[in-house]
Amino acid sequence: MRGVIFLVFAFSVTFAYSREKSDSTKNPLTFSGIISINSNGIAPIPSFALGKPVISANLSVAKGRFSYDPQLSYSLEFKPWIIDNWFHYKLIRKPKFELRTGINIGSFFSDIEVNGETIRQSQRYFALELAGTYKLSQKTSMGLMLWYDKGVDPGTIEGYFINFVVDRSDINLSKHIFLDINIQTFFVDYTSNNDGFFISPKFSLASRKIPVSIFYQGIHSLISNIEPNPGFQWNIGIEYAF
Repeated sequence: MRGVIFLVFAFSVTFAYSREKSDSTKNPLTFSGIISINSNGIAPIPSFALGKPVISANLSVAKGRFSYDPQLSYSLEFKPWIIDNWFHYKLIRKPKFELRTGINIGSFFSDIEVNGETIRQSQRYFALELAGTYKLSQKTSMGLMLWYDKGVDPGTIEGYFINFVVDRSDINLSKHIFLDINIQTFFVDYTSNNDGFFISPKFSLASRKIPVSIFYQGIHSLISNIEPNPGFQWNIGIEYAF
């Protein structure tokens, strides 16, 4: 399985390079992002959580088919938790279907006790991604994503994350208020008994007058051998999009 992912990624990079020149002058450089404050620090792989409030920023600098999409998460004490550096390329970009590949060089931070003192530890990892999205209608889409993660430092884990998601956006509740619904089902298969099948719905309430939304996210383990069992977790927060 690992060899297949590396072959797909190698093909994707070669294909991306061959098309770079034809796409590089067609689209301007764009910058966008979402900044949020949430109650429970849900990770990009939602089965893992910090368990306390987090400030997160998901940013994107894009030109043509290429984009740099860093994801930054800090505690309210402004201690780093997750720093991801995603580089993406859209292999296929059609009105109804998109297929992208990506590579991430990231760090995960945690506190450890050494001789009675608390030390902030950084663990490095990299990830490969292949993800497709299909639009069923103007407001409804579904997607399938595959990650391969590998820790670099001693004691880190490696494995796979497979995610199926359905999005239903812009559900009118009133003239100025609308609802977005995102439902994920995902499977994680990592070393050190970090395996499981989960479901994670997210509901976002937003206004058409200001780029701010309030969201609720739940994560429930349907099957898992993770100890302690994550069971049901929930998260609420506020997002600002620009």
